[in-house]
Amino acid sequence: MLFDSPAYCIFLVAVVFLYWRLSWRRQNVFLLCASYFFYGWWDWRFLLLMMASTVIDYLIANEIAAQPPGRKRRLLLILSLVINFGLLGFFKYCNFFIGSFSLAAGHLGFHNLPISFLKIILPPGISFYTFQEVAYVIDVYRGELAPATSFLNYGLFISLFPHLIAGPIQRPSHLLPQVERPRQFHERAFLSGCMLIVSGLFRKTVIADGCANLANAAFDGRLGWNVFSVLIGVYAFAWQIYGDFSGYSDIARGSAQLLGFHFMVNFRQPYFADSLQDFWRRWHISLSTWLRDYLYIPLGGSRKGVFRTYENLMATMLLGGLWHGASWTFVIWGGIHGVWLSLERFLTRGETRKGWYNRGFAIAVVGLSWIFFRAKSVGAAFHMLASLRHFEWRHQYGPEILFLAVVSGIMLAIDFRIEVYREEYVFERGTLTLPIVASLVMAAIMIAFAASETSAFIYFQF
Repeated sequence: MLFDSPAYCIFLVAVVFLYWRLSWRRQNVFLLCASYFFYGWWDWRFLLLMMASTVIDYLIANEIAAQPPGRKRRLLLILSLVINFGLLGFFKYCNFFIGSFSLAAGHLGFHNLPISFLKIILPPGISFYTFQEVAYVIDVYRGELAPATSFLNYGLFISLFPHLIAGPIQRPSHLLPQVERPRQFHERAFLSGCMLIVSGLFRKTVIADGCANLANAAFDGRLGWNVFSVLIGVYAFAWQIYGDFSGYSDIARGSAQLLGFHFMVNFRQPYFADSLQDFWRRWHISLSTWLRDYLYIPLGGSRKGVFRTYENLMATMLLGGLWHGASWTFVIWGGIHGVWLSLERFLTRGETRKGWYNRGFAIAVVGLSWIFFRAKSVGAAFHMLASLRHFEWRHQYGPEILFLAVVSGIMLAIDFRIEVYREEYVFERGTLTLPIVASLVMAAIMIAFAASETSAFIYFQF
């Protein structure tokens, strides 16, 4: 059930209509059932896996909270981590290791091994709800969070449908208290939710889907292999993935606000970043802060010397890259970010240096790394980089570059307004008339100019 599909629209309207006619406890029961229906829509077998994982972590966290500090608490925490990352690793990375093994065997002369039957289907959203469960158990272990008051509340915290498939990854301390207390209907919050949904659909159907056609053509070689096709492909994919995932996040946050919940902001104009570190403060914020708080800082952060800091940065970004997908291209993508973050830290020595010079380098590194993120293989990525040596202008590049200039101009104008006024969507701080008019304009543009070919949200595969 895709966010930009008629099925989701019907589902959301029905859920919201019935939800506000129920008492608080019945609301939670209803939302849990609706969320399980939403997830089971993909494949009911995956629903059983998520429910089993939810039960296990709920019981382990309660047992951790009941135990005094000591060895048993640590063992329970380790048990939860092993189960969660074991399931995630099996479903997400089994195919990766099977493929690597098959490739290595081929180099050794063993061909056509009968291992194709071992291919594993990736359950939707497993990375996102696993990270929420891990955060919950760790927070309970640290004493930073009291365990959920009931399984119903905990199950809803994990499975609440707006964030279930592709985030944003919700912090237990932020979302669980909202689940455990009654929600109030506020007209302005409800309107804001509608505005966020329209904004998200605009980003997805107009910006992301429009750029997807160019990105696909460039990375598939249909635009040729030269510096112009590479730049068009990188530029198109940069706006595609930003429009796609920020659009998804807006729809998720808007859907949640229609139900009286508030989700954290997941994007804050990342292409305005003045350094790569600043980029990660603005891009996929729910993941970057999760990696910081549950991986980088526990590894030692910057507390154990300069070289250990660089090691921790590299480890965090490599694992962050691997989180995105079971492919060496994602590992290299994470490695590029880890190396540049370390280099930035070394050159600035903790000082903040801003300006267009730094901003240009940061965006150049982000663009370079997108090649590995999007390419189908490491070889394809290096082939694309090698094409930068060739200059071959084609007449078709002119309209394509003009299209990208218009798309980026629209997005930059929207983001500039949001950046300057610290808004969550354009014209949020204006009178009610301005956001409504803006939404109507975006809706009209979607009807008139939305891409004829739509694509699935990119982060569904993660």
